[in-house]
Amino acid sequence: MNKYITTAIPYVNAKPHIGHAMDYLLADIWARYQLQNENTVRYAAGTDEHGTKIAQKAAEAGLTPQRFVDELVPSFLEMQDKLKVVRTDFVRTSDPEHMRRCQEIWRRLDAAGVIYKGSYEGWYCAGCEGFVTESEAKEMNYTCPDHQKPLEKLSEENYYLRVSDFTEQIRQFVAAAVVPEFRGKEILELIKNGAQDVSISRPKEKLSWGVPVPGDDAQVMYVWVDALSNYITALGYPDDGWDKDFWPADVEVIGKDILRFHAVIWPAILSALGLDLPKKLLVHGFVNVGGGKMSKSIGNVIDPNRLIDKYGLDAFRYFFTRHIPTFDDGDYTEEKFVAAYNGELANDLGNLVSRLSNMIRKYEIPADWRESEVRNAEIVKDHHAQIAKFDFAKALSAVWDLVRASNQYIDETKPWQLAKTDPEKLAIVLNNLWGDIMVTQALLSPFLPDTARKIKDIFNGDQVKPAEILFPKIEI
Repeated sequence: MNKYITTAIPYVNAKPHIGHAMDYLLADIWARYQLQNENTVRYAAGTDEHGTKIAQKAAEAGLTPQRFVDELVPSFLEMQDKLKVVRTDFVRTSDPEHMRRCQEIWRRLDAAGVIYKGSYEGWYCAGCEGFVTESEAKEMNYTCPDHQKPLEKLSEENYYLRVSDFTEQIRQFVAAAVVPEFRGKEILELIKNGAQDVSISRPKEKLSWGVPVPGDDAQVMYVWVDALSNYITALGYPDDGWDKDFWPADVEVIGKDILRFHAVIWPAILSALGLDLPKKLLVHGFVNVGGGKMSKSIGNVIDPNRLIDKYGLDAFRYFFTRHIPTFDDGDYTEEKFVAAYNGELANDLGNLVSRLSNMIRKYEIPADWRESEVRNAEIVKDHHAQIAKFDFAKALSAVWDLVRASNQYIDETKPWQLAKTDPEKLAIVLNNLWGDIMVTQALLSPFLPDTARKIKDIFNGDQVKPAEILFPKIEI
């Protein structure tokens, strides 16, 4: 079957951070799981490259906006390479082909009668590059909580999208598609009195770096049509022969801060175009540091590249999958990271692999593990059920239940004693464990692909190989 997963496209006014890594990682786990189940997968990522902030940053650096983003985009590709994600598609919003397709999407929205021109007066945050309603501005005390800067009162003429026309479709979509459910309820509360129309353009004099509005040289497309459309322009839409076999997306992975746009504006655009809506929106939380938000001024920003270089890719993938809740905010400290590394990766898994390899080779057990007892079926069932719910943290925890069950089985059966008293039972026990470790590596494969490959290489055959130290213990 064809499967399509997308990640939010980050705004390239700075180098990538841990939030972007979380998008890529969660999508990669799902994509690898689908590939493991012999599905055909497209995995799209990209970069959002237009807007006032980028134009301002480029000017400060003495560069054109295009040169500025050209120099930053490789760092996002490098992070994906470092994470070894199985991405197949990458869309840059400054790419001429994407811009051409966006203009055709605009024309189709206009032909559908869902674009109109109107004057707008409201509160605007330059940092967010977005407007908020009067009630939202009042709740914020007229100051953006993210950027700690006063909102500006702006009045300008823009084009609008008739999002309100699609309120009922949006409600149905949110109720069915948003994971976790509590995030969907937040959106349903937000639109309880109906979805609001949104501005989808800015005057060129205010926003020069962007996609020109077809037929109006004085206006430039705002982020909604430009950036959100990447999920379908990646497939070639709206050109003839676009890869419609992969649409609708099975999963779109986003952070909670951009849920509103993906759950309200995006389904309105798709509905107006006559396209099916994504099957699921997977919404993850933020990664905090030591109980507080990351801040460059405090100096507590997590550098994914540093952690991967220092501790290894699979250790990074393990901590940020298992110890950061998939749906809620999570907390990172290096002490927590090292404790998980030493206690779970080195002790639980590393020692299991080492002692099992040593015992099978020492006692020269014949390879009967393919017919070994079916054990821990409920743990395996729970693992797959959690992946079906997109709760990857719990799915990986289920794998660790299996690892610990194997270690407990060794402690209870004491193979070193059976070697002296009951060689026949020893063979049964070690083949049961041999079967368990092969199940474990298969379940681990989407999460810790390099580790799973090493385990499979050690145990997958008639002769077990000596085990390398998978996770050498570390000190900080």
